[in-house]
Amino acid sequence: MRSNRLPLSLYYWLSVFIAMILSVISLPSLLKIMMPEWVLLVLIYWTCQGSGRVSVGRAWFVGLLMDVLTGQLLGQYAISYAASIFLSEKQYKRIKAAPIIQQSLFIVGVLLLFKMLFFMVERLEYNNLPSYFWMPILTGGLCWPIIVLLFSKLRFS
Repeated sequence: MRSNRLPLSLYYWLSVFIAMILSVISLPSLLKIMMPEWVLLVLIYWTCQGSGRVSVGRAWFVGLLMDVLTGQLLGQYAISYAASIFLSEKQYKRIKAAPIIQQSLFIVGVLLLFKMLFFMVERLEYNNLPSYFWMPILTGGLCWPIIVLLFSKLRFS
């Protein structure tokens, strides 16, 4: 009997595409500074599934696409995504087995690493840390359980 479910690679690329759209969508400034790193959260989700869909190289490629899409310095997202996914790949078995609260704390740590790398590259151009630096990290940690639940429902329905 043939399944009517979509292949995982289609889910992967579709979710990355939607996350990219969410990342560049025009929002009021207050919502924009609170918006989590949707693309990185999606990449971490697929890394934690252990399906081999996301590697450091693929994260680098998606990062380059984000650099072009957002007009950032070429390689800024790429290096930050690659380092974050490297850490997630090394810990994915522990993350997957942990309760959702511990997963969220790990995600906050990975998002902090991402933002610090992103800021270090950005610091070449600017000198001060913006006051809203912590907001996407915290909202990303809060959004993680929702993302896991949403993808689990979509993947197995």
